[in-house]
Amino acid sequence: MEMWISQLFNGLSVSSILLLIALGLAITFGLMGVINMAHGEFIMIGSYTAYLTQNLFKDLLPKGAFDSYFIAAIIASFLVAFVIGYVLEVILIRHLYGRPLDSLLATWGVGLVLQQIARSIFGAPNVAVSSPSWLNGGLELIDGVVFPYKRLFILALVAICLVAMYMYIYRSASGRRMRAVMQNREMAACLGISTRRVDGMTFAIGSGIAGIAGCALTLIGPIGPNIGTYYIVDAFMVVVLGGVGKLVGTVVGALGIGFFNTMFEWWSNASLGKVFVFILIVAFLQWKPKGLFAVRTRQLD
Repeated sequence: MEMWISQLFNGLSVSSILLLIALGLAITFGLMGVINMAHGEFIMIGSYTAYLTQNLFKDLLPKGAFDSYFIAAIIASFLVAFVIGYVLEVILIRHLYGRPLDSLLATWGVGLVLQQIARSIFGAPNVAVSSPSWLNGGLELIDGVVFPYKRLFILALVAICLVAMYMYIYRSASGRRMRAVMQNREMAACLGISTRRVDGMTFAIGSGIAGIAGCALTLIGPIGPNIGTYYIVDAFMVVVLGGVGKLVGTVVGALGIGFFNTMFEWWSNASLGKVFVFILIVAFLQWKPKGLFAVRTRQLD
């Protein structure tokens, strides 16, 4: 029983990390249709922002204030990635809508540039981010089963981000304008919606969520310029499996991939586990090419 509980918790933990990473991609790729290959580099930006925030708290503030640095790091990671994402959308992405191959190549090049900038500033070796003391240790429910506080904190952070995105997309005026522009850009513009402003804000929000994901990843291990490339393929698989443009699909896709990946790794090893998951996803998409939850639209042929 203890072994099964541990494996279920590990699966939920992996799923939460995948969901947080894929949540921003669900906006830029799922809603906007932009193949953003630089999404992993926005994760890297969030990670290094957390690293800089840690150093600022160490150097400028009393020791007693260090434990509160991570909350400030989450906010700073979102804001920095948000601003850089908005600038990127205005300068480059705005001119590539409706051109998926061009956007893929352009964002891939942007990702390489951002990685090289990170190497020039922070160096190629990985750097470590110290977690606050209140995240050390774990919660022991039964003998032999310990839930680390870091993983529980990531679960809570994912839940907060998911609820916030749901409220923004489906319960706010800005979210309604965003969905209107993504569904029918010409009609939304005729009704007086500034489509360019909506595009910029939408891409920036997706980038900001990627920054939060990067900040959360600092709790798991050291960070480096290539940290985002380790997760970008899994993030795209989550969005495609769940159904492009569906928030609930992103949640279900992340849960499915996370649990199956954990189970396969338990039965075999990490490499074979990923191979088995990839084979299952390819087989499923042959059956349902639009994913678990397809977007229903009305079209005049």
